[in-house]
Amino acid sequence: MGKRFKTIGIYILASAIVWAAVILGTSAALRGTECYGKIQNILVGGLIAHLILIWGPIVALYNRKNKEPADQG
Repeated sequence: MGKRFKTIGIYILASAIVWAAVILGTSAALRGTECYGKIQNILVGGLIAHLILIWGPIVALYNRKNKEPADQG
């Protein structure tokens, strides 16, 4: 597989790490409390980080790949 596919794999792994951190942060904040505001802020922060740091570069790689001419051979 090409270098770009390995790069996309790294982004997917990073995505899993981001959401694991979000879930752990959410469970830590839920421990023994009823704090919807804190939970909502953690989840929204995770979503924003995910969209900007993970899916933004993946979309850029995908667009670059589609603009390149196909190999002739």
